[in-house]
Amino acid sequence: MQAERKSVYFVSDAHLGSGPEPERRERALATWLTQLRARASHLYILGDLFDFWFEYRHAIPRGHFRVLRALADLADAGIAIAYLGGNHDFWCGSYLEQEIGVRVHYEAIRVEHEGRRIFLAHGDGLGPGDRGYRLLKAILRHPLAIGLYRSIHPDLGIPLAHRVSGASRDHSRDRRHYLQRLARHVATPEYGRGSDAIVIGHIHDPLHLQDSAGRDFLIAGDWIEAFTYVELRAGTFRLQRWQERERAAEALAARPWPAGLEPLHGGG
Repeated sequence: MQAERKSVYFVSDAHLGSGPEPERRERALATWLTQLRARASHLYILGDLFDFWFEYRHAIPRGHFRVLRALADLADAGIAIAYLGGNHDFWCGSYLEQEIGVRVHYEAIRVEHEGRRIFLAHGDGLGPGDRGYRLLKAILRHPLAIGLYRSIHPDLGIPLAHRVSGASRDHSRDRRHYLQRLARHVATPEYGRGSDAIVIGHIHDPLHLQDSAGRDFLIAGDWIEAFTYVELRAGTFRLQRWQERERAAEALAARPWPAGLEPLHGGG
């Protein structure tokens, strides 16, 4: 009997430990992860799974046991899990890799599945500009900054980080301007490098766009309001919304790029 073909999944921005009804949202995410055991070959977490994550030498943030257990079970079942650090959890490290079985990446990556060449990133700092943010990002990820933060006792450092993290979220933006920026500075050059699909997080507004060449651009959304994820099966991408009560998914249709914003076909 031929083995059932399995899917590749992409999820982002649960911000566990913050937002409305955090326990209910964590249970929903853990339930969805548990269902992947029979369905997934790979799982990519595109950052900000946690609203804050920092590993001290002998301590990690309290909570999130259900989700961490579900991830460990997936890894034990042979499902490859990759974690791209976001702007809220870029201090991920050895605990997730050694105890949970997740491979951690600190920059964007390119992968191939089901005949598709895929560019994956959290989504923060893509494209030109944002020099101040890029500088801050480099400073915060420097080993010296990590060492200094570890000198703060976890009972002080972790609550402080949660307060700063909660104050930093602002997802209001001009949608057309942002799509124009993504098309020009992310999609066009990445397609020019040979990718035919791009999947990012960070923006929290789920979206699936296809251009006239059949290339896909997906924003995975979040698990705060949207409860969305991306599935790749038999070479086809689908943006899905998890229905908590039914424990099933609803497909969200792909759309063409807005007029005048489609990425260049030549990638240049």
